[in-house]
Amino acid sequence: MPASIIVNLNTGATMPTVGLGTWKAEPNKAEHAVEFAIKNGYRHIDTAAQYGNEADVGKGIKNSGVPREQIFLTTKLDNPDHGNEVEALETSLKKLDTPYIDLWLMHWPAPLKDGKVDESRDWLDTWKAMEDIFLAHPERVKAIGVSNFSVKYLERLLPVARIVPAVNQIEIHPSCPQADIVGFCQARGIILTAYSPQGSDDSPLRENDVVKRISHNHYVQPANILISFAANISGTAVIPKSVHESRIVNNLKTVDLSGAEIQALFEIHKTGSFRVANPVKMGWGSLGFPDLE
Repeated sequence: MPASIIVNLNTGATMPTVGLGTWKAEPNKAEHAVEFAIKNGYRHIDTAAQYGNEADVGKGIKNSGVPREQIFLTTKLDNPDHGNEVEALETSLKKLDTPYIDLWLMHWPAPLKDGKVDESRDWLDTWKAMEDIFLAHPERVKAIGVSNFSVKYLERLLPVARIVPAVNQIEIHPSCPQADIVGFCQARGIILTAYSPQGSDDSPLRENDVVKRISHNHYVQPANILISFAANISGTAVIPKSVHESRIVNNLKTVDLSGAEIQALFEIHKTGSFRVANPVKMGWGSLGFPDLE
């Protein structure tokens, strides 16, 4: 199967398949990583209000010298900002020093207030507010979407949505393929963006024997196979994260995987599945949220 170069959003816009993720990138490192990535071919940058590095991501984009319109920029509405969508967007635009966001995501369907679940707020109302902003100001928000939405949450959203989410950003890797969500979104024209494609910070999947065997067959690093796993899934983008120059350059390389190779990678979860952004391990349950998985 061929690894895609771009994915087509339901808005008619295109998004580069491989982007630079900036989760956990410290502000002083995020600026250089973004600048370096863009200067070395990246045209898709992903950040979030929650990451605390939007201002430095914006500086990195400016310092790259590449025109803003050539870069696809994603940021996300933070959990405490449910109910304050207009102000949150303005803050993100200001920190990023940009006149518009290419893609604005609801980070989690999880409204928070003072560190606890906000029982007065339904995340569906948040989506409605994001729709209002998108419809009223398409010059400021080019597309809206969601993140960390399971099938259960999408099934609640879609019957009442005026705007079908352009993207659902979720964790996807061979130990967490989330085939149910992938199939659900593919059937409805919702692009998936895969985060943590290498299986977390220490990239344990790079040591997997199946991954290493396939990487040897293609004369690339195991990281390239893990990133290519997502890029070979129809309608899926992928945002590997790094602040190391050599890895940033290497992560942009994808390869075409055979059907047998993709199936072998899919089988990995049967011998050891795990999820990095696990709501249970992250303590969401103690905050009073319903099951987010």
